[in-house]
Amino acid sequence: MEISFCVRGWAAWAPGLDHQAQWHAWAGAPALPYGDETATLASVPAMQRRRLSRLGRAVLHVTTQVQDAQPDLPMVFASRYGDVDRALGAIDALEDGEPLSPTVFAGSVHNAIGALHSILGGHRQNLVCVAAGATSGAAGMVEAAALLADGAQEVLLACYDEPLPPAYAVFADEPQALYAWAWRVAAPSTGAPTLRLARGPAAAGADEAASLPAGLVVLHWLLTEQPSLVQRDGAQAWVWSRDA
Repeated sequence: MEISFCVRGWAAWAPGLDHQAQWHAWAGAPALPYGDETATLASVPAMQRRRLSRLGRAVLHVTTQVQDAQPDLPMVFASRYGDVDRALGAIDALEDGEPLSPTVFAGSVHNAIGALHSILGGHRQNLVCVAAGATSGAAGMVEAAALLADGAQEVLLACYDEPLPPAYAVFADEPQALYAWAWRVAAPSTGAPTLRLARGPAAAGADEAASLPAGLVVLHWLLTEQPSLVQRDGAQAWVWSRDA
């Protein structure tokens, strides 16, 4: 299986990294983002901002930037854990015998951030949320390609995650960081590099050094214009590449 696409616009956010110039500088010497900063999201009224977690603010910060020029795009939200801090907090509350309010539950499900983005922006287009482990970004790109094949001119693809809460950190199998990025993807066209994503048996060779979360590894590949990136998924692999 192989899909072809191009990226017509992008935005990303992590603590200490907001503008594209900062991300290009980071790509030259990538390091795990850390810090206490929160995306400001000034375009969202304060009452509605309070419904958003720190991760939710980061995601809406990048999606609103990318979608601004094309507000009616179908959307794909890809995240390994989703709003994990809220979700596991709700589970802990149930374990302690505390009642779970509908508001807490609604904010903890995997599609909550995408749904809030649609509500706040008044979007009525198709919305897909995917979780596929460390290769959630690749799975999200496959969903976006399917929407393009179904007739969409462009698709918004967002990829994001945050560190697991301390009590669950033992389950982490990749570096942990808060980050969010969004691409506006389209079928290959003149004036934009053609990118490809293929899936097949994992070949011999080393993966990208595991110094970043898998989603940030994909963003780093895009920004550095490396020829290819291999992300293993058991006996299979996703291969990101670009035309020379």
